[in-house]
Amino acid sequence: MTLSSKSRASLFRYYSSCGCNNKYAFITYNPTLIFSRTKTSNPIYKRKLDLSEYSIDKIRNFSIIAHVDHGKSTLADRLLELTGVIKADKANKQILDKLQVEKERGITVKAQTASLFYEYKGKKHLLNLIDTPGHVDFHYEVKRSLAACQGAILLVDANEGVQAQTLANFYLAFELDLPIIPVINKIDLKVAKPEVVVQQLNTLFDITPDQIIKISAKLGTGIDEVLKAIVERIPCPQVTSGSDKATQVPFKGLLFDSHYDRFRGVVASVAVKEGQISAGDKILSLQTKKKYDVQEVGVMSPDGVPISRLYEGQVGYIIANMKKAKDALIGDTLCLAEHPVDPLPGFKPAQAMVFAGLFPADQSEFSSLQDAITKLTLNDSSVEVNSDHSAALGQGFRLGFLGLLHMDVFEQRLRQEFHINAIVTAPNVPYKVKVKGAKNIKFYGGEVVTVLNPCHLPPLSIIEEIQEPLVLGTIIVPDCYLGDMVSLSMKYRGVQVEQSYIDDTRIMFKVVFPLNEIIVTFFDELKSVTSGYGSFDYEDYGYKTGNLVKLDIYVHNVIIEELTSLVHVTKVEDRGRELCLKLKEHLSRQQFEYTIRAAINQRFIAKETVKAYRKDVTARVKSGHDMARKKLLLDRQKEGKARLRLAGKVPVKKDVLMKVLRK
Repeated sequence: MTLSSKSRASLFRYYSSCGCNNKYAFITYNPTLIFSRTKTSNPIYKRKLDLSEYSIDKIRNFSIIAHVDHGKSTLADRLLELTGVIKADKANKQILDKLQVEKERGITVKAQTASLFYEYKGKKHLLNLIDTPGHVDFHYEVKRSLAACQGAILLVDANEGVQAQTLANFYLAFELDLPIIPVINKIDLKVAKPEVVVQQLNTLFDITPDQIIKISAKLGTGIDEVLKAIVERIPCPQVTSGSDKATQVPFKGLLFDSHYDRFRGVVASVAVKEGQISAGDKILSLQTKKKYDVQEVGVMSPDGVPISRLYEGQVGYIIANMKKAKDALIGDTLCLAEHPVDPLPGFKPAQAMVFAGLFPADQSEFSSLQDAITKLTLNDSSVEVNSDHSAALGQGFRLGFLGLLHMDVFEQRLRQEFHINAIVTAPNVPYKVKVKGAKNIKFYGGEVVTVLNPCHLPPLSIIEEIQEPLVLGTIIVPDCYLGDMVSLSMKYRGVQVEQSYIDDTRIMFKVVFPLNEIIVTFFDELKSVTSGYGSFDYEDYGYKTGNLVKLDIYVHNVIIEELTSLVHVTKVEDRGRELCLKLKEHLSRQQFEYTIRAAINQRFIAKETVKAYRKDVTARVKSGHDMARKKLLLDRQKEGKARLRLAGKVPVKKDVLMKVLRK
């Protein structure tokens, strides 16, 4: 089938956005090529893939886990090159990091899969790689990825050594009883200290030196040893049937990730636990009870490559005309519609740690913002979405994120992928409020109420206690910063529970922090205090009753809901004065004098006065003459200012709020 010139132009624009610059690469119509976003330089696309030749004992599913910026993406690039998935080229950088925000920031935000084809001792093996994020905010992505694997590569920087997120990721894999291949990267650096890192791994994880592989992902040194270790040390997927192809067992698959394609809808990443799946099958979601016709199955290598069938133990993708976020539930079990099965354990839902309001800059863009959030949540299921309304900002949403970087990345993706400029309010954390009185408990639907927005706090008279979320922080710093770390922990109301040396020069702290104290400025201050050598990771540590009070800000006797917050009683006066001073700096003067006040329980604790504009009404009266006339004019001006003060309003614009909320 030959395309018209108009269709060819549309295809060329599409392929240009996907990275293909050859306008003559796809002159003839091919649906498989159009929707799989292929590149002509990839040798994988030159042959028809048939995964039936890979028996279950020749399959390895593994993940790369590490602290941020330890070289995960670079190692993935070298693995893709050595296995022939992509051509060796100096331009190969962050191949699996497909989002613009990932390439700009140099970090992995979303886990990506890639199927590698490796020949070892004359036998072909299928290696399914899942590249995971390294920042603490994307801890949930790592946990989901490991559930689809049978082993993991623990990557450690030869210069920086074991960091806080290295510990967290190791114990995630350890809890799942996954074999771990320890790899020390960047041994080519002049400042590399691989022997020190070997000692750290032995001290913390009881890993012997003979288990460790030393590589340079940048130069390609030792990459072949890593591939051999994957085949030798990581077991194949467990066989639930008596045959390699599992033709007699009904299909059962774990949906562990998804992303949205504007042409095909939801692309679901699936680990096939039993049976097999092919295009044309009708599948059933055990959580939503909805049925779908499978349009395409394939593997990522690293772009989508359609295949005829996915077999047991393999990892790939399924396109089945899912159009909504609620259709692709992470952790869902998929099966054939005519052969229902027992559901897999799945995952616990991601727990949002930080909440913020998201409002359109113009209310006419509300529907566009709503549509963009719906599509982004298909790519990121860990975002919690609730409707919200503000007197100053209008209709919007209150979103829950895994952390501050997660929130920042989400906002950046809104701008880059959907061209929407949204207003994000100050981040806060969820509180639990215990109310008293049978009528109040019935009204709020329970004795404990979760408050996402401090403006919605129940009346003080019916509150028995307020509980704030805690986190257990892991901090690793050089021991010369011991005193600074103790002072910093006390400043942020931290309680130290453990302290130990991980080698001769570095010390590890375990500190319990209130989450509200650390979500904004703690990490930056930690890096400043430790000259960039400190690392930080945290995990949920439950809730604890805190001495918290509601801080309200009044501008000309009108409460500004966007600035309402819950603050610890020891810091509330400082916070109140800080907000009043910022508002005084950014609010414009009016024709009348007005006040900015901070209050707790209707008791004012801080006050700033903004002076009025004043016209010199006595200028026309000659100096030293007619004092009675001057007094009359001044009295009239004073009376007019008093009337304005009673009837006037002080507008608090959106840009002022954003300047005040920015710490």
